[in-house]
Order: sequence, then C-alpha cells, then structure tokens
Amino acid sequence: MIDSHCHFDFEVFDDGRSETLQQCAAAGVDGVLIPGTHPGQWASLLALVAQPDLPCKLWAAVGWHPWWVADSNADVEREDHLNEHGFKERLAHHLGSSSVVAIGECGLDGSLDTPVDKQLPVFEWQLQLAEAFNLPLILHAHKAHNEVLQQLSRFKPAAGGVIHGFSGSLELAQQYWRLGFYLGVGGTITYERAKKTRRAIAGMPLDSLLLETDAPDMPLSGFQGQPNTPLRLPLVAQCLADLKELPLTEIQKQTDQNTRQIFALS
Repeated sequence: MIDSHCHFDFEVFDDGRSETLQQCAAAGVDGVLIPGTHPGQWASLLALVAQPDLPCKLWAAVGWHPWWVADSNADVEREDHLNEHGFKERLAHHLGSSSVVAIGECGLDGSLDTPVDKQLPVFEWQLQLAEAFNLPLILHAHKAHNEVLQQLSRFKPAAGGVIHGFSGSLELAQQYWRLGFYLGVGGTITYERAKKTRRAIAGMPLDSLLLETDAPDMPLSGFQGQPNTPLRLPLVAQCLADLKELPLTEIQKQTDQNTRQIFALS
C-alpha cells in the first residue's frame, strides 16, 4: 500500500521518523507521498525524500497550500508581486527534481479569512505549471468546490490528479472523476456519522480511489485527539473494503495500482 498523502516532514515525526518508516514497511505500507505546503518547506522536503536506503519509499510534491497562502505576507492579488518574489520560478525549479511526482498541495479553501478570490492567483499559476510540466495535481478543496471545478474546467489539466481528503456527495465525486481526478480516501470514512461521504465512496468505482492518511491530521475514528500516522493506513484500507464489500487484498492491489498510475511511480 502507498499512503498518497502524508505530511511526514512535519515536526511531530522528527523524533521517531526512522522507526516509523521501519514499522510502515513491516505493516505493508511501502511508500509515502509527502505534499508540499509552502515555498519555505520545499528544499527541506526534497532533502528528506532524497535520503538513501530508506526502509519505505518516499516521494514529494511541491506546492503552496491555501492555508499558507493566507498566512503569508505576499499580496496574493498581484501576479507581478508573486513573480517579483520568485515563488513561481522557485516552484518551477523544484519540479525538475526526479523525486517530485506532483504539484500540490494546492487549491482553494472557503473557510479562511482570506477570500477565495484572493487565493485564486496562487492556485492559477500552479495549474499553469501543471500544464507546462504535465504533472498531476494534489488538490485541497474545502467549501470551495464550485470554484475549484470552474478552474479545472477552465485549465483542463491533462495529467489530472487527486482531490485530497474527499468529503462530499456521490454527484460531486463523479464530477471530479469525469475531469480526470481521483479521490483521496482517508480517515473520514471511518466515522459512521459521515454518511454522505461513505455513500459516495461506496458508490464510486474502485479504480477512482487512492488511500491516504493526511497524517498527522485527519485522525481515524477511535483515535481522536492523537496525532495520525501512516501506520494507520491499513485501517483505512480495511474500512474501504468493508464499505465496498470487497476483499481487503483487492482494495490493496487496486489502490496501489491507481496511485502508481496517476503519479507515474516506479
């Protein structure tokens, strides 16, 4: 299994990162994709995934998450300001690394104090780079699905991508899938109260789904208040198997294949 979305570079993992990777390998989690969050993180992320002889394979994405866009001092309304500060050029430079398999985490979030229209320029130039480099996107879409869908329909990124931490209706899931975007399935489905999302995931074809933890965030049911970990990916897989009434081995095989396909992983 591959954890297609885990913030494994975050500080919470610093003390036991090597041990966690060894435990992941023993548990059948043989790969972890670490998304980018902001320009100041990209270099250290790439250094982490470039370490030799890791017991569990690591890959990177580079991108600017809307939460960090909102926290930055950049005037995100002005494209020329972004170019002056070199963010777009720095991102393009890192996309040349062999360990970078996607652009993201990027997208739009309607729950922030920073309005969606002020987040749009940063999202748009990441969509442009996805087209220029023919790379898939890892998308964050929260309370802004209409706006994200509008941008995907406008730019039509040929390499597609994944909607991270999908939480929505079957109709919304189908819209994303028609646009070439897989759905990231994580801890949300382990909560019985998440009926809409559980129905949507159960109703989508297995070849549209990826497994993820979003660790250290998105705790599974029964682990509330604890940092999440990629070691809990097998629990997400088992919950998905139960929802779809399929053997666990089939879930593991197909989601692994899906992840390798969308991110062109060797």
